[in-house]
Amino acid sequence: MRKVLPCLVLLALLPLLAAKELAIHFIDVEGGQCTLIIAPSGQSLLVDTGWPGLQGRDADRIVQTAKKAGLKRIDHLLITHYHTDHVGGIVQLAERFPVSNFIVHGKNTETGKGADNLQESFDRASAKGTTTIVKPGDSLPLKGLDIKIVSARGELIAQPLPGAGQPNPLCADATRKDADPSENARSLGFVLTYGKFRFADLGDLTWNKETDLACPVNKLGKLDVLLGTHHGSNQSNPPALVHALAPRVVVVNNGAKKGGDASSWKIFKSSPGLEDLWQLHFAVAAGKEANVEDPYIANLQSPGGGNLLLTVEPSGQFRLLNLRNKFEKVYKPR
Repeated sequence: MRKVLPCLVLLALLPLLAAKELAIHFIDVEGGQCTLIIAPSGQSLLVDTGWPGLQGRDADRIVQTAKKAGLKRIDHLLITHYHTDHVGGIVQLAERFPVSNFIVHGKNTETGKGADNLQESFDRASAKGTTTIVKPGDSLPLKGLDIKIVSARGELIAQPLPGAGQPNPLCADATRKDADPSENARSLGFVLTYGKFRFADLGDLTWNKETDLACPVNKLGKLDVLLGTHHGSNQSNPPALVHALAPRVVVVNNGAKKGGDASSWKIFKSSPGLEDLWQLHFAVAAGKEANVEDPYIANLQSPGGGNLLLTVEPSGQFRLLNLRNKFEKVYKPR
């Protein structure tokens, strides 16, 4: 019996020993977007590719992060929308690192030489893999994660996500802005759930579309971490949505001179339940009074290259690490 008991104890502990963390790397592409998500299963989802040119600067930063994380390929590359700071680096990335599947909302909705060039770049890079077109309500196939598409090509989910749908009293004072005909308003946005942990990335979705996700009811529910929409731009991040989501942490993927607007910063900081705001760059135009303390900023000047790393345990506990200065903060499960 003495030999059996240790075996029984070990068997009981095996699920805990086998459990792995979710990792989300916020890669600095100087005011563009690039977010690498690695599921506990080891499957990967890269969101956007940053800028083109610059001797492959952004592609090199992505590949370096992916290799350090132990990846040999990107399983899924999601392009939120066809703007240069989000899809521009796709050809350089595909030349350096294999990508299996490309996820989009469809073809570019904008026209003109620049838009045509971006579409051609996507078509050239994605020819090496498969392409999946998604719509609101679809799920992404990463084992162990629930990733729901909530916006795509100007359309939004019709029904609230599970656990959401509560009336939003903030809608009474919600304002609207001029309609946005650009690709920003067509952004692919999603909510990721891992156990009790919830994270949202809405790309560059703009003010009116975000308001419609929150009014008259909050279709997304509360979050642990929100990636500030549109790099923390004042064209996005209405309080009716941000405050309804009540994120514990907001991460802003701004550049030194792009995004990180003071008005959005104030909306984030005044959100109920917010514990911390983290930034990829010190926002020069916002001034010291509308930037967080240095430990929470990945890059104090440009050019940067410093990343933020979010890791989530199966219990829902998560931590954020500033790779520039090794400053780390742990957030207990809520």
